[in-house]
Amino acid sequence: MAQGRFITLEGGEGVGKSTLARGLQAALSARAEIVLTREPGGAPGADAIRALLVQGDSNRWSAMEEALLLAAARLNHLTQTIKPALARGAWVICDRYYDSTRAYQVAAGGLDAATLNALNTMIQAPAPDLTLVLDLDPTAGVDRSRGASVGEDRFEKKGADFHARVRAEFLAIAEREPRRCAVLDASQPADAVLASALREIEARL
Repeated sequence: MAQGRFITLEGGEGVGKSTLARGLQAALSARAEIVLTREPGGAPGADAIRALLVQGDSNRWSAMEEALLLAAARLNHLTQTIKPALARGAWVICDRYYDSTRAYQVAAGGLDAATLNALNTMIQAPAPDLTLVLDLDPTAGVDRSRGASVGEDRFEKKGADFHARVRAEFLAIAEREPRRCAVLDASQPADAVLASALREIEARL
């Protein structure tokens, strides 16, 4: 059986992760089964938790409460979707994963990093084979985000300083883990971002 691959897409609001995910699915579908998924969500239980996290007032939850909700959703997602797909040799492309928790809840929200590490260990969250970090000025990203159009703008409503810390942490993660992470310039047109992503996939996987 072909080896499954786990690719995650990370970045702040409005950087184009969903557009890139669809482009990768189309480009790679001849190579393997492609499972396109997202966090929070990606399985029935996780989707129910998603609504709690992305809707409502920006101060609805503390960073600790968000991390606990995300861990529960992530465990459901891993159990129901990601691990079965990888086991049968599929390529999983996931829009957000635990790096987003590190950027949003730890770096921007003030959660102790050891708490996230402990939660990831408890739920046995595997490391991705490749993480593509889409980098964009956070003001431009929030401006082009479509979260409000579907009632999922709880994080978009947080302040500019919050989003600046999110961006800085994503770049720091990529710098700390260069073998796993590649940074893409998300200010480029979507087809150029896709081409850059495919080059990284060919080189690394």
